Amino acid sequence: MKKKGFVWRMVATLFVVLVLVSITGTVAFAQGGEAAAAQKPVWHYFGAALGLGLVVFGAASGIGRFAAAAAEGIARQPAAAAQISGAISLPLFLLEGVAIIAEVVVLLIVLTK
Repeated sequence: MKKKGFVWRMVATLFVVLVLVSITGTVAFAQGGEAAAAQKPVWHYFGAALGLGLVVFGAASGIGRFAAAAAEGIARQPAAAAQISGAISLPLFLLEGVAIIAEVVVLLIVLTK
């Protein structure tokens, strides 16, 4: 249980560091005149990558929890294996579909900018 808390603290710390670096990077590397106008902001790539990573991580976590619950349920009642497998298949497909739709949206964001 301690290791899980450590991982979440590390993820939160990494997120805060990335946000601070992105905020201070724009101020520290800002240039005036024509050089600033020539640079195109590419922050949408950073946001798309961060969003896609969060979506994939969330979907993988949800699918893993569904599979673990199904395996535990089948281990407790082997006679109900067919019913348990049938009951979790639709939510798993829906969860995977949401992740695929999010990936398509991120791809569209990257390609249209």
